[in-house]
Amino acid sequence: MADPNDLLRRARERVESPHASGDCVSRQELAELVNAWVYEHHRRVIELDANYIGKLEQGTIRWMRDPERRAAFRALLGAATDAELGFRRLRRSRTTVDDVDRQQFLRVGLGITAAAAAGKSTIAELVTQTQPTPIPSFVGMTHVADVRRTAKAFEDWDAHYGGGLVREAATAQLCHCARLLNARCSETVRSAMLSAVGYFGHVTAFMALDTHAHEDARRLFGFAQSCAEESEDWQLRAKVLNSLASHAICRQEPDDALTFTELALVRADRLSATERAMLHTVRAHGLGMLGRAHEAMRAVDVADREFSYNRSIKCPPWMASYDLAHHHGETGRALWQTARHGHFADEARDRLQSALDGYRTSAMRARTRSQVKQASLIMATGDPAEATALGMPALEAAGTLRSRRTLDDLRELRRFAEPHAHRSDVAELRHRIGAVVADRW
Repeated sequence: MADPNDLLRRARERVESPHASGDCVSRQELAELVNAWVYEHHRRVIELDANYIGKLEQGTIRWMRDPERRAAFRALLGAATDAELGFRRLRRSRTTVDDVDRQQFLRVGLGITAAAAAGKSTIAELVTQTQPTPIPSFVGMTHVADVRRTAKAFEDWDAHYGGGLVREAATAQLCHCARLLNARCSETVRSAMLSAVGYFGHVTAFMALDTHAHEDARRLFGFAQSCAEESEDWQLRAKVLNSLASHAICRQEPDDALTFTELALVRADRLSATERAMLHTVRAHGLGMLGRAHEAMRAVDVADREFSYNRSIKCPPWMASYDLAHHHGETGRALWQTARHGHFADEARDRLQSALDGYRTSAMRARTRSQVKQASLIMATGDPAEATALGMPALEAAGTLRSRRTLDDLRELRRFAEPHAHRSDVAELRHRIGAVVADRW
């Protein structure tokens, strides 16, 4: 058994808790202080917790190779040397592979395999999580940063591949992050955590929208909106309402889409010009679906003016992807609604082409959807050979996506191509669309 590190424990007990007057600093509080000290002095994020401090005090861990961690402990606990805190290097013992009980290792490994083979448990049951990740009793800004990084990673995956493959993983991680809202923290941290978790909720909701899990999407958007309103994050609120409008358009409910955009623009002065451009664009989409072509074009004009303004209000991180190409793609798809009925077809086509010329490689789903929309527009109003030439490469990209909205766009292209099905190239396109749709979902 390891010898307890009483020097470290007593040093901790001499330091007063920053949150409970008269009490000594807890293990979790000490971990948070060390994390903050390292970040403040070295701009590095580390993630010590109460469990790690416990291992240090129990002597399970006697030495930390990271000198910055040791410096943090010395500074916070008032020690001049590592030895004063019981930190010491352990002499290495010579160990060989023969010291390992290979037979025991094999018995454990084969026991799992045999149990699964005998039907005692399935492969899926073997990886079922039975012990949830513990929630720290006290959270700080490092936890907020963790939530934002996790949400951004899932958002990037969604933009490139669609939400179908990792939606359940994102939802499970969101549940864990939401539990952080119950931990002790300062008011400043709580507001930031609400905003971060709300952003993550929006990311997960949009994944559900993209896969047509509509009830999940509505519930998760509601959660994200509640977080935004409680934290008084007007920019997150606008983002969520904009996505609720997109959700309504996906469900063929343009009146609801207009309602959501109007709600988001109630305090437009608190939003950046780019955010206002985004909202007017989705408003144009709703107007186009209602057949109000000239009003839709005017809304696009307003969106263009907003996008061109100087940015007096800083955009939040989640607006980074709304660049000029994305704006042209969104306004082009909005005008597609009017173009199919003979209004502003050239404008819609030019915008979609501009988007295709400018999309980043990470925007795979947006690029594919714009390319399919352009092919549909040309198939309906122009040259079927040109439309087919556009549609074929879009099919290849669509084969890597898990996005039901993209599949809806492909089905739409297939319908527009039906009057030209006597052509061999169009017939091949329709056949390949059918194969991709059947394979992806």
